[in-house]
Amino acid sequence: MAAKVEIYTKMFCGYCHRAKRLLDSKGVDYVEYDITMDGKKRDEMRTRAPGAMTVPQIFIDGVAVGGSDDLAALEREGKLDGLLGH
Repeated sequence: MAAKVEIYTKMFCGYCHRAKRLLDSKGVDYVEYDITMDGKKRDEMRTRAPGAMTVPQIFIDGVAVGGSDDLAALEREGKLDGLLGH
């Protein structure tokens, strides 16, 4: 079964684009929350990932995995597919 993937992003964020491109390349469906103008979603992100001040913030099955660099590291280490249920 595929994992539930959520990603908090902002407009014009290169790191967000890179993370989404990696997820897209794996055929992963994800829910995107654009926090550019949405203070409620920004607060939600900070509650879910305490100390997170940057985007993207990525969650797989409700677990914070970090940002774009963290997602890329999971892919390099061969751990991402397992988390995604592939």
